[in-house]
Amino acid sequence: MTASLSQPSLDALARMGTYESVDEILAVFRPVIHAVAAAVGPGCEVVLHDLSAPDPDLGHTIAAIENGHVTGREVGGPSSSLGASVLHDQGADHNAFGYRGLTSDGRQLRCSSVYFRNSAGRIIAALCVNFDVSTIQRMRGLLDGLLGEASADVPEQPNEFFGRDLVAVMDAMVTEAIREIGKPVDQMSRDDRIAVLTKLDQQGVLQMRKGVESIAARLGISRVTAYAYLDEARNQEAEEATG
Repeated sequence: MTASLSQPSLDALARMGTYESVDEILAVFRPVIHAVAAAVGPGCEVVLHDLSAPDPDLGHTIAAIENGHVTGREVGGPSSSLGASVLHDQGADHNAFGYRGLTSDGRQLRCSSVYFRNSAGRIIAALCVNFDVSTIQRMRGLLDGLLGEASADVPEQPNEFFGRDLVAVMDAMVTEAIREIGKPVDQMSRDDRIAVLTKLDQQGVLQMRKGVESIAARLGISRVTAYAYLDEARNQEAEEATG
């Protein structure tokens, strides 16, 4: 007589693939982190971010890293620009694969990120793979030149910014938001500045330490004015959401 296998409960299914601590994740994935970095080579950074604290310090999230020279980071180093936006919206599925990243010195990366949750559904860690494609791009440019063929590719906008510290990450995000307006800061209107603040607010930049002060300085306005613009934009969004 064969024993029948009982089906897992819905609660058990919900808990499958979850972890209660970053130490648990490291115990399982540290060999994987090393294996991926070794297999792909020195241009591939693999990093695990600890996001388990109630209010994570995004300047110090790296729990494990291989080939940190790719972004100039090490254990104890900062999250990328995605960290703030992920924590800003925990309910969304943030797993992403093959998107574009940009280092502080202008090198392009091909990135993928997977997020780990605990049994309560809260994000507690992120495993990220960042491959430096700048050498391949230079080789392609050389070949295109030799073949006399111009690349028809339109550069996509970066989805993630990396820096040696959180200040560099935040500065890159502010620079990109300003660039998207399409005019110098001294020529921006009030609405332009509000648009920059709104975008950065949605990306979670204002949750970073001294985020508002740094953005206000870049926009040439006072901290008080920046908060007034933010309140106006948030109130308008709330009114639109309620119809």
